[in-house]
Amino acid sequence: MNKPPGPDRPESTEPDPEYATVQMKANAPTRWEVPSWRLTVMEGKQRGVTFPCPIGTSVIGSAASSQICLQDPTVSRVHAELVVQHDGAILRDCESTNGTFVEEVRVRDADVREGNRIRVGATMLRVERSGEMLVAELSSNDSFGEMVGRSPAMRAVFSVLERVALTDATLLIQGETGTGKDLAARAVHESSRRAEGPYVAVDCGAIAETLFESELFGHVRGAFSGAMSDRTGVIEEADGGTLFLDEIGELPLGLQRKLLRVLETREVRRVGSNRSKRVDVRLIAATNRPLTAAVNAGHFREDLFFRLAVVMVELPPLRQRRSDIPVLARHLLTRLTDRQVALPAEVIASLASRGWPGNVRELRNFLERGLSLGWAGERVPGDPKPIPAGLDELVPTHLPLKEARLVWMDQFDEIYLGALLRKTGGNVSAAAREAGVGRRFLQRAMKRIGWSERSRPSDSG
Repeated sequence: MNKPPGPDRPESTEPDPEYATVQMKANAPTRWEVPSWRLTVMEGKQRGVTFPCPIGTSVIGSAASSQICLQDPTVSRVHAELVVQHDGAILRDCESTNGTFVEEVRVRDADVREGNRIRVGATMLRVERSGEMLVAELSSNDSFGEMVGRSPAMRAVFSVLERVALTDATLLIQGETGTGKDLAARAVHESSRRAEGPYVAVDCGAIAETLFESELFGHVRGAFSGAMSDRTGVIEEADGGTLFLDEIGELPLGLQRKLLRVLETREVRRVGSNRSKRVDVRLIAATNRPLTAAVNAGHFREDLFFRLAVVMVELPPLRQRRSDIPVLARHLLTRLTDRQVALPAEVIASLASRGWPGNVRELRNFLERGLSLGWAGERVPGDPKPIPAGLDELVPTHLPLKEARLVWMDQFDEIYLGALLRKTGGNVSAAAREAGVGRRFLQRAMKRIGWSERSRPSDSG
């Protein structure tokens, strides 16, 4: 099958099987049939009781709010999760006290099949499939806001986000780092009735613990040392719009109760004030680590977790939707350059074969680096591909190939990190997010180069 000519491809008679795998068909199905699952108690106080498991995530625990609530004191309040997907079911332990076992083998994350026995605490459950099929709605669109995907997994996510955008329901977005949780939150806001209102995004992982309360709730003059004037908190700033709390798991335990009160009363009180103000805010929270584990560890309030998870969406990692990589790469390239760039078939094959632990953010950074160095894409014929000025001066040609390669990589780390820190104004946390790595990883890389926190490059450097 030949790809039709377009902005990223000239006329060609060469077959392109990669393009065929990502082309959206006009009659693409909008419904996704998934085998139905259930858990039946084989041993324990509730022997004989059957719990249906709908599409998505079901919490197994002793908490009354759990979808699979077990009357067993040896079961943690949030013990495990069963995730029903189109191709099977996944069982995840939530760092429970007594562990989760499949066929007497302790597991953290495991695929389960029909007939498997699951033991949590003193309760034994059996995985069963009924003869019925569950139906998941798929969006007819291959994008939602800045998110792009043609795989059934992403279109199922788009379907949920499109519907929840029409409501004011609190939304909890989960997913690995770099999967696009911030893009999902903004797209929900822009598709909602609140689109004309403010959209306020806060990274809870980048706020000093002593400033959290003032950042969220604001303060009045004289509330504490240094409070020279009244300050509006982000909750008030988002009045009439949407508040996005990224990395909600970093919120200090003492403030979680206050946030829960705001969600229940729709009122906010500034630090040092004795008067409350009514606010109309839609809350979207996100986390790259399961909040259920934080609940069991006592680091996150159980009541706040269930209050946030009115609607819960998990963004799939890139490795679980490899068919989206070619079209996603083309989409990202259009955002990175104003020139027409085509991806050679060998580059597409290479992209699809990678693991991408940093997900979409890592893919974007990979393409951006490739464009800068001239090897990620090929400009259309007739437009020569020059070598960036000064690049050959960096190549240590006086060394043998193997040694030169090591020196080149050291130089690349310094150049890349320097450019990234200048781009973020010297903000290490922001630079780590851009690079798709943890802050500590970036700090270690800086230390290896010989930079300190104070000597790092910034906009003025």
